[in-house]
Amino acid sequence: MAITVAVLASLAFIGWLIYRAIKGRPFKAHTITYGVAEVAGVYTYAFFLTMDIPQLVKIVVSIILGMILIFVAAYVQRRRQMDKA
Repeated sequence: MAITVAVLASLAFIGWLIYRAIKGRPFKAHTITYGVAEVAGVYTYAFFLTMDIPQLVKIVVSIILGMILIFVAAYVQRRRQMDKA
């Protein structure tokens, strides 16, 4: 299951790149880096889920990891808005 999620994430990233190319949107370095970081995150998460540790620990760590990633994303978004102003 985890490998399926990782493969689907890779295919979604490639599809997203093709979609942007068809629409004629430019490829900026930060856009590609953001996409690669998301795919790397999915691969890391898939690897984490295949590890041989108890189910409860996986759930707790997944929740904590999600909270951290949401906080980081909000912080980066807030910083970008401050830089534009």
